[in-house]
Amino acid sequence: MIVKLAEGNLKTKFGEYHEILFYNGQKESFALVMGEVAGAADVLCRVHSSCIFGHHFNSIECDCREQMEISQQLIQKEGRGIVIWLEQEGKGNGHFALLKSVAYKRKGLGQADAYEAVGFKKDARDYREAADILKELGVKSIRMLTDNPNKAETLTKYGIHVTGIQPTRLLSV
Repeated sequence: MIVKLAEGNLKTKFGEYHEILFYNGQKESFALVMGEVAGAADVLCRVHSSCIFGHHFNSIECDCREQMEISQQLIQKEGRGIVIWLEQEGKGNGHFALLKSVAYKRKGLGQADAYEAVGFKKDARDYREAADILKELGVKSIRMLTDNPNKAETLTKYGIHVTGIQPTRLLSV
């Protein structure tokens, strides 16, 4: 269950969004909403997990920041969409797991396999909160901005109608 805590407008280099802050009893998450989404179908939606390396330290070893920028550009171009930010650092394993996995990733393992090599789950993220937020926003259906089909499958299990997936890697917008 989520509770709406606060909301306000946020100006970004990709247009103005309405930010809505939610709380699930343990963590905060938020939705950045552009345009009218209540009752709307096929709304572009990026479900994005926190990434300290990419967003705070501008690391060139991950593409999280770029995926966020591409998503916001696509939403701006369409004039309507949602970015949901979840506190799920390190694919839900935490920053410690990310730090421990770096050596394996630099040896050529993919990130998920690097987590597993140091004793963590390949992907420990949960998207129930994203589904709850989308329900709270009253969206009829979404088009996912993702390179991870598991996100769409999980949201579908939680009752969200996903009409399509649009990759965010290496898109030119």
